[in-house]
Amino acid sequence: MSHTPNELAERLPEFAAAISARNLADPHFAKLTDGYHILNREIHRAETDVQPMDDTHLTGLRKKRLALLDEIKGMLAAA
Repeated sequence: MSHTPNELAERLPEFAAAISARNLADPHFAKLTDGYHILNREIHRAETDVQPMDDTHLTGLRKKRLALLDEIKGMLAAA
């Protein structure tokens, strides 16, 4: 199994336990983290040329991933 960089546990290690707990308790939060994981894997496939895409589209996906990460981190920090 290959390593997919930028997983939530790597990006927010201080919140690893909180992410797991909140995924179980908050459906909206779980939807956000699922979306992050799906988007992250799509970006990883593009970056490794498994599923190539143009740079403009890849940049847009990276911005969406960062926005999701910021929203997730904000929700965790506010709790």
